[in-house]
Amino acid sequence: MKAQALGIFLLFFLTAVLQAQPIHVMTFNIRYPNPDDGANYWPNRKEKVGSVIRFHRADIIGVQEAFRAQLDELTAMLPEYEWFGHCRTDGSLQPDPDNEFSAIFFRYARFERLDGGTFWLSPTPDEAGSKGWDAALPRVATWVKLREKRDGEVFFVFNTHFDHRGDTARLESANLILRKIRRIAGGAPIVLTGDFNCGPGSMPYNVVTDVNSPVEDAIYRSEMPHHGPNATWTDSFRIPGTGERIDYIFVSPRIIVHRHAALAESWGGLLPSDHLPVFAELELPEE
Repeated sequence: MKAQALGIFLLFFLTAVLQAQPIHVMTFNIRYPNPDDGANYWPNRKEKVGSVIRFHRADIIGVQEAFRAQLDELTAMLPEYEWFGHCRTDGSLQPDPDNEFSAIFFRYARFERLDGGTFWLSPTPDEAGSKGWDAALPRVATWVKLREKRDGEVFFVFNTHFDHRGDTARLESANLILRKIRRIAGGAPIVLTGDFNCGPGSMPYNVVTDVNSPVEDAIYRSEMPHHGPNATWTDSFRIPGTGERIDYIFVSPRIIVHRHAALAESWGGLLPSDHLPVFAELELPEE
């Protein structure tokens, strides 16, 4: 009887161990290193950015406005991660002069990158540095195909930053990124993160969340009510929650969303960035 009881206990234990572990996903516009930011200049904020990622145990982070120098500093602070992406101006890894990436960080001990790429949000998405429609600047989307090392589950993460001025560019970027998601990921689970520079109810948002879209807004899928402010843009480092909701995590319908939050931590009134990071605890669907 003791042996039988032990066997049952071990069976339950192994079942619990083998169950899917939630994945902590974050989207974080970390703000480019602008000396005019004064007290909010990147050297004064970088440890705060690293602390937020570390404390919330993010497994995957889509960052926006990240210069290569910032990516290097985050990698030094967070050595358990590696990142993938290409610079928006020339598609290189070492742009000169330095400029922005929409890179994706992931824990390399947990995930293996099987594939990845960057495309430009323009009518010529394979042309490095191309600027689309009425956009003020070149904009990109970066994607990775990841395999969970423990159980072999494969999924895709896309990360992007829509233009801040061009209405047409944002709308066309939404259409383009959905076409690319369907073509690249097929029927695999998808996570889409980014700064979309538009609020709920806008035309680009409505395209991304259309009934025929491959993704849904994670805030409305969360089993636990949303935590923190609704707004994610702080309007130039002001009190959290006083701006607009423009940063999102979208997921494919079969992904389970356990929790969702906009993280409003501050240090003596100083914020890690002019955007709040958005966090979601996800569980991939069983095959």
